[in-house]
Amino acid sequence: MTAEQIEELRVGLQESFDLLVDKISTIQIGTKEQFPFGWRKAAKGRTVWRILEELITQNLEQYHTEFKLQSIVPSESEVSVYDFECKIEGNDTPIFINIKSAVLGGRKNKDDISKAVGLEEFYATDITKTFFIGTFFIKFNDDMTIEIDHATVFPLAWIKDIYVNPSNNGNLQSAYYKDINDAVRRSNSDFHKLFIDALGYGQSKKNAKPGDIIREPNGKYKKKINNRWKEVDESGEES
Repeated sequence: MTAEQIEELRVGLQESFDLLVDKISTIQIGTKEQFPFGWRKAAKGRTVWRILEELITQNLEQYHTEFKLQSIVPSESEVSVYDFECKIEGNDTPIFINIKSAVLGGRKNKDDISKAVGLEEFYATDITKTFFIGTFFIKFNDDMTIEIDHATVFPLAWIKDIYVNPSNNGNLQSAYYKDINDAVRRSNSDFHKLFIDALGYGQSKKNAKPGDIIREPNGKYKKKINNRWKEVDESGEES
């Protein structure tokens, strides 16, 4: 799938999510009597992520035509790399969505996107599959409601920093998936090559023993010395 085709799907999906945000608006989690001290340390995206994911999926499934979707099918697996599959109006291309939440105004961190081996399996039969990250930005109100401020739709193929963390269950991570202005517009095939390189590098780094030399996707070499990595040349000599 070309970058132009991905953009067409992104624009259509963004419209659907904008309509959804307008419909849902706020979610009542409790009352001030039930939470006399308010949100306190619970005012974090991961606190309500599962509830938000279910709310979004159920509304899209029940009212899909209202949101200009042909259809939506939730994932049957709890460990799937995506939360649901859908099609936008006027386009029969299946779109796979992974839902994320983020606190409005929060810091830009390198977050987990999905298990890298799961994504490898996802693309194994067809690298043209369209995978998007849907991020819903929320804020925690004093009346114990969560307010969805806006949502962004970001193609996985366009993340700038393709990195598989070998020490974090082999997750694909990115700090640049919430703002479309950070996108690097690629085709699926171009992304897949970079992803497989990053996956191979992550696995090599995880399995490396002291003295081993590995080559980074950017072409540089590193040597494992006393559980630390030092940049070296191809022969293992320090730069």
